[in-house]
Formats: sequence, C-alpha cells, structure tokens
Amino acid sequence: MTGSLDDVRALLDDALAHYADVPAAAARLEAQRRRLDEPLRVALVGRVKSGKSTLLNALVGARVAPTDAGECTRVVTVYRHGATPRVELYGTDGGRRTLPVRRADGGLRLELGGTPPEEVAQLVVDWPTEDLLPATVVDTPGIASLSTGTSARTHGFLGTEDGPAGADAVVFLTRQPQPEDVAVLAAFQAGTGGEGALTTTITVLSRADEVGAGRLDALHAADKVARRMSADPQVAAVSSAVVPVAGLLALAARTLRHGDYVALRALAGADQAQVSRVLLTADRFTRPDAPVPVSVEVRTALLDRLGLFGIRLSIGLVRAGVPDATALAEELLRRSGLAELQRLLRVHFTERGAQLRAGTALRLLEAVLAEHSVPGDDGLRAELERLRLGTPDLAELDLLARSRAADGPLPPELRIEGERLLGAQGTAPAARLGLPAGTPDDALRRAALEALARWRTAADDPLAGRATADAAEVVVRACEALLAGLDSSVAGGRPR
Repeated sequence: MTGSLDDVRALLDDALAHYADVPAAAARLEAQRRRLDEPLRVALVGRVKSGKSTLLNALVGARVAPTDAGECTRVVTVYRHGATPRVELYGTDGGRRTLPVRRADGGLRLELGGTPPEEVAQLVVDWPTEDLLPATVVDTPGIASLSTGTSARTHGFLGTEDGPAGADAVVFLTRQPQPEDVAVLAAFQAGTGGEGALTTTITVLSRADEVGAGRLDALHAADKVARRMSADPQVAAVSSAVVPVAGLLALAARTLRHGDYVALRALAGADQAQVSRVLLTADRFTRPDAPVPVSVEVRTALLDRLGLFGIRLSIGLVRAGVPDATALAEELLRRSGLAELQRLLRVHFTERGAQLRAGTALRLLEAVLAEHSVPGDDGLRAELERLRLGTPDLAELDLLARSRAADGPLPPELRIEGERLLGAQGTAPAARLGLPAGTPDDALRRAALEALARWRTAADDPLAGRATADAAEVVVRACEALLAGLDSSVAGGRPR
C-alpha cells in the first residue's frame, strides 16, 4: 500500500495547490494531508458512564485514563506511543504546555494544572507501551452529556460539525443504542467523506457483565444481546460488528498481580457458604467483620480492581483448578471479550490502516471537488478515478462499507462469503477463504478457485443489476489477487 499512499500524497499536494485560494477547502485538505503520515487514530465514543476510559485502560494495559467524574473526563485526550511518559495540554487559544507526569497505581493521574476544561482543546499523552504502536487511541467526553459544552467537544472532534474529523475509526460503546447514537456514527462517517462507511466503526456492548445482573453466566447473556443488536438494520448500517466487553474485567486481567491471586485463592479455599453470602453486595464484601480469611483492605482493593462479578468469576475459576496468576489473567481476558475486540480492531482497522487513511483522503477530495469548482480540477478528478480503479484495496473497502446497507450491492445469498473474501474477517488467505490458519497452499488454492468460479457466475448473471454485477467484479478481482499471491508464494518457494 506504500505506493498507493505516495500517489495519494501527491494528489493531495496537487489539490492543495489548486485550492490555495479557497481557504475552507484548503484547510480540510491540509488536515487530511498531515493525517496520511500519522498513525491510525481510533476514538472511543459513547454516552457518559459507558465505560470508555476503563476500556481504554484495558487496551493500553495500564490505568492511564481517569475513570472518575473529574475534569479530565470532560476533555478529548489522545494516547499515543512514546519512549517516555509525557503529558501536553493544547489550549483553545493555540497555546501548548507540558504538564507534570504524576504516576499512580502503575499508571497516570491526569490533572489539567488549573486550566478550565472549556479552555482545553485536547490533552496528548505519550505512554511507552507496544499496545499503542499500531494505532493512537482517543478518549472522548460523553455524548448526550448534561453539559452541552462537554458533548460539543466530542462532536467537534468527530467532525460531526464544522471541520475535519480527528479520528480515522470509532469504537462506539453503548448499553442500548438510541436513534441519536446511530445519528452520531452516521455523521462521523459523513464527516470523513465516507457516508455509510461502516468499515470505520465497531460497536461495543459495554459493561457486559451487568447485562446478566452480575451472574456467572452474564457474559453468555451479553453475547446473545450483542448478536441481536448486530442484526438490527439500523446498527448494521453504521457498524461492522458488535462485540460484548466487560471492561473492568479486561483491565483486571491485564493488570492482575500475584498478590491478587493469593487473596482470591484464600477466598476460594474458605467456607463456600460464607463467601457466597459476603459476595451478595459490595457493602457485605467490605465489612470489617466479614467472616473470610482476607483483610478488609485487601478485599476493598480487590473490589476496586475486579468488581463483584470479577471476584465471583475468579473464585469460581480458582476452585475449578486455575493454578496461578498468569493462567487466571489469560482466562479472565478471554472471557471479558477484550481479546475478540482486539482481533476485530486488528482485522478492521490496524491491518488496513494505510488503506483506511488513503480511502478517507480520496473520499474527502471527492467531496471537496463536488462542493467547490476551480480551474484545472478536471485533472484532479481523472487522477482520483485512476487511483480508485488502480488500487484494489480501496475498492474492497468501499464495497465493504456499502455491503450491509438495506440496498447493499452484493447478492444476498453470497453476501457473507463476499464480505469474507473482501477481508472482513482478516486479510490473510486462510481468513479470506474461511479456512483455519495453517491450511496448506494447495487446499487454499482449490478453495480460491471455487470461490472465483462462483463470483464470476454472479458477475455474469444477466438478471443482476449493474450495481450487483460491479460489486461481484470487485470480489472476482479479490479472488484473482488471492490466487496470484498463492501462486507467487509457491513459485518462489516461500512459506507464507
């Protein structure tokens, strides 16, 4: 994709020269040109108390985002990879200053240093973790907040009002999507020049452990709710997937300490009836006279780190034979839903980071050309079309973006396979073909040939409309490219 990005950079540079005398268009193009050379930006968006900061901490693997209702939760905060911890405040007046780095519980304690939240454009936090190498993650204030100014900061950052979007993709956290939530996602996609580009959005059914009222089967119940939610046509039109995640459980898994395991093991070995009674409520669990062999200070810390559901689940796992802190953390992580979310982020966003940025840039230029006519823009239009036709990755993303709409162009009986061949489940050959990782090349090639035959038939169907035939041709080219890659791998004697 490097060559395509170079072509997109050159096209935007050319467009900037043409639109130098149109300030509004030039500003949008300049912002998009800078973004081509930055890491992918993924914004966490949701209503107040939807669990955005907790999920961000789980993704980063440290408590770097404040989860209370303090002033820092009312501003946009960008978390990016850096060699050393650093916090910078960007003011609405254009000023910038470095804030003290205050550590707490292995993470950060963010403060605005006396600056009112309404005077903060954004905080930028550098944090040394490999989790932030693939993408920069942005924590946004809650939408639908009682404070209109707080909500406006998120809308402004997403580009749902004037100005370019500050994110390339969105993870939207919700308990129950409302019509205004869907409108926010649609507005974000329109603001990035990609109206209907559901490939830039993943929905998280947040605080999933609360769906089942904290029962041990709560996450199974949450999975069923997420499946129903993903089948909702309104949600499917603006989101590529819905995944349930218990954020606090995920964060506990990523930060679990040996001392936590020792305390949980002590609770698991105590009288089961007494432990069950004290785990009915948080107040009972933290009573000084609770009849369990763990101090009230340790119990309070466990409650803060895992919550009641996490403690109940952990005790059950320890009783079932989980032998140590490492094994317990791995099992909690798997059950929390975070591992599945991380997979989706990789498949939909980070593995396609260059394509997403390039596609957004081309859609933005297309919108600018439609809104503002300038001398010489015919050459820009021709180059834009050449890049679209000459870059299969962009055609795949565009088709994925339109595939789940009510009038999506893929044949309904082949839509699921078509999306998979376009890379909806991953861009590796086995993932595209729906086969296990490690499948031999000859089996992959047979499957690819069978898929190619099906989609050639669909493209040549005389009863298919033009949009369906064109969409099938995109899938045909994806199959041909897949076969070409497999053939070159075999010819070169290289293992994939």
